[in-house]
Amino acid sequence: MEIDSDATASSRTNSFGGGRTVKVIPFQHASPSPPLPQPSATLVARWGAKLRVMTAIEWMELFLPCSRWIRTYRWRDCLQVDLMSGLTVGVMLVPQAMSYAKLAGLHPIYGLYSGFVPIFVYAIFGSSRQLAVGPVALVSLLVSNVLSHIVDPSNELYTELAILLALMVGVLECLMGLLRLGWLIRFISHSVISGFTTASAISITLSQAKYFLGYNIVRSSKIIPLIRSIIAGSGDFSWPPFVMGSIFLAILLLMKHLGKSKKCLRSLRAAGPLAAVVLGTTFVKIFHPSSISVVGEVPQGLPKFSIPRGFQHVKSLLLTAALITGVAILESVGIAKALAAKNGYELDSNQELFGLGVANICGSFFSAYPITGSFSRSAVNHESGAKTGLSGITMGIIMGCALLFMTPLFSEIPQCALAAIVISAVMGLVDYEEALFLWRVDKKDFLLWTITCIATLIFGIEIGVVIGVGFSLAFVIHESANPHTAVLGRLPGTTVYRNILQYPEAYTYNGIVVVRIDAPIYFANISHIKDRLQEYEHNLSGTANRGLDVGRIYFVILEMSPVTYIDSSAVQALKDLHQEYNSRGIQIAIANPNPEVARLLSRSGLIDLIGKEWWFVRVHDAVQVCLQHVQNLNGITPEAANKTPRRQLSFLQSLWKHEGGGNFMVEPLLPQKQV
Repeated sequence: MEIDSDATASSRTNSFGGGRTVKVIPFQHASPSPPLPQPSATLVARWGAKLRVMTAIEWMELFLPCSRWIRTYRWRDCLQVDLMSGLTVGVMLVPQAMSYAKLAGLHPIYGLYSGFVPIFVYAIFGSSRQLAVGPVALVSLLVSNVLSHIVDPSNELYTELAILLALMVGVLECLMGLLRLGWLIRFISHSVISGFTTASAISITLSQAKYFLGYNIVRSSKIIPLIRSIIAGSGDFSWPPFVMGSIFLAILLLMKHLGKSKKCLRSLRAAGPLAAVVLGTTFVKIFHPSSISVVGEVPQGLPKFSIPRGFQHVKSLLLTAALITGVAILESVGIAKALAAKNGYELDSNQELFGLGVANICGSFFSAYPITGSFSRSAVNHESGAKTGLSGITMGIIMGCALLFMTPLFSEIPQCALAAIVISAVMGLVDYEEALFLWRVDKKDFLLWTITCIATLIFGIEIGVVIGVGFSLAFVIHESANPHTAVLGRLPGTTVYRNILQYPEAYTYNGIVVVRIDAPIYFANISHIKDRLQEYEHNLSGTANRGLDVGRIYFVILEMSPVTYIDSSAVQALKDLHQEYNSRGIQIAIANPNPEVARLLSRSGLIDLIGKEWWFVRVHDAVQVCLQHVQNLNGITPEAANKTPRRQLSFLQSLWKHEGGGNFMVEPLLPQKQV
C-alpha cells in the first residue's frame, strides 16, 4: 500500500494470512484526561485577556465608535462629500418622515421628531458611517398594526404607546448587543424575510389607497379586510385625489428610475419626495381644491424632553417590540455590514445593534417612535459619497432646520402626495425577482417564501412572521435530524475515496462499505444515521465492486472527519450498533475523527470497546486492513458465513477459525512493488 513519505518512519506494519504486508499510519489515540475546558470558561478567559490589554484609545472606540473616524478625519477629502450627501439625504428624509408617520397612524410631526434626535445619537454610538437611520415604512406598518388593536389612533394614548414602543425596542436592541445575541436571528431564513417584506409592501400599498380614492378604508394589515373595505366604499370614489396622487406617483417612479440608471442624474432619486411635496403644496395654495385633503397644522419647534408613559401596556407591546428588533437586526445590520465592506472598514454587528438601541432609547425621551436603518436612504447616502458619520449629523441639522423654520409650509401638503411617497418607497420591497430566483435554484426555499408571503397577507404581520419563522425552524430541524451521508468509493488509480453518486467511476470492495457522515452526531439524528447504515449494508446495487465475492458485508468503515461534535446519546447508540454488528459478524472501523470527537469517544470507552486496532488516520488504511481480512475468508460460502454458530465467538475468533484455503488474488491498489 502506498503511504505518505513523511509518515513512513512512524507507520505500523500488519501481516495477515494472505501473505501481504500492509503499512498503516498509526492513529494517535486521545488520552481520556485531562478533561476538556468548558467553552464558556474559554470564552470568558479570552475576553478577559483581551480587555486587560486594551489601551485608552481602544476603550474610547469601544464605547464611542464615532471616535474611530473623528481621530483620522481627512478634512480636505471628506468634508465636502459628507456635507453634500447629508444634505441630499436630509432633503429626502423630511417628506419621507412625515409620510411614514401617517402610515404609522401618527401626526406627521412625530415623523420629523423621529428623524431628529435619534440621528445625532446614532452618529455618536453607531459604528456604520453610511447607514441612514430614521422612520421606515415596515416599522411604521408594524406600529400601526399593533396599536390600532389597543386604542383608536385619534386617542392621545396611541401616540404615547408608539413612543413607549421606541423605548422597548431600544432596550431589547441594547441587551442583545451587550449580550452578543445577534446570532439568534440567523435561524430566520432569508426566504422568510423576503416573503415577509413582499407581503408587507402589498399591505402598505393598499393601506395608502384611501388617500388616492378619497374615502376611508379599514385600518388593517390583512389583505382580505382591506380589499373588502375598498370595494364597499367604491361609491364614494373621488377622482381629484386619485388623479393628483397618480401623477405624483408617476413622477416619483420616473425620477427614481432616472436616478438609478444614469449617474449624472443621481440627485433626482433623492429629490423625488421633495419634488412631490413642493408641487402638491404649490397646487393647493394656488387652486385651493376642496376635495384634496391636506396635512393640516404642524407644530413648530424642536421636541421637548419627556418620559414615555403607558407602561401598563408593556406586555401587549412586547411581541411587536421583539419583531421590530428582529427587523433591525436583519435589515439594518445587514445593510450596515454590506456598506462597511464596500467602504473598506470592519463593523461589529453587536456594537451596531447597541448603537441602534441607544438611538431608540434617547429618541423615546424626545417623542420619537421606533426607528431603524433605511435601505433606500442608506443607498442614496452611499451613492452620494458619504465617508463618515458627519453625513448623518448633517441630516440631523437639516431636520432641525425643518422643525424650526419650515413647519408652517407643511400644513398645505396634500395627503395623496405623502401616500405617493410611501408607495414609491415600498414598491422596491416587492421582491418578485427573489421568488423567481428561488424557483430556479431551490424549490424548498421558494415554498418557504410563498408560505410566509401568503400567511402574512391573510393572517397579518405578527402571525405571518410566526408562521414563516416556524416553517424556517422546522426546515432547520428536519435538515439537522436527517443529515447527509454517503457511501464512498475509491477513484481509479488513486487512494482517494469520494461519494459514489457524485463520482460513478469510483468503485467499492465486496464485503466492505465505507460511509461518510456529513454532520455532527447527536440524539436527534442518530436514529436516521443507523437507518442509513442498515440501508447501505443491504443495498449497494449499481456500484462497481472489486475483490472477492463474499456475499455480504463484513466491515463498515465510518469516515468521521466531517463530524464536529458527538453527544452522549450518540455514543450509546454507537455502542449498541457495535454490539449488534458484532453479533452478526460485522466489524466497525473508524477513520479520521477530529481531536475533540476522539477525546470524547476515548472517555466514553468506545475506542477500547471497538478495539484500538480498528481506528485509522485514513480511509485508505482502513480499507487495506479490512481487505486483508476479507481475503482470509477464502473458502467460506455465503450460506456458511451467514449461519450463527452455536457458541458465540468473537469476530476475530470467527475470522481466524476459517483462515486458510486457496489464494484468491485481489486487484492490487498499486503496483506490487509499492504495496
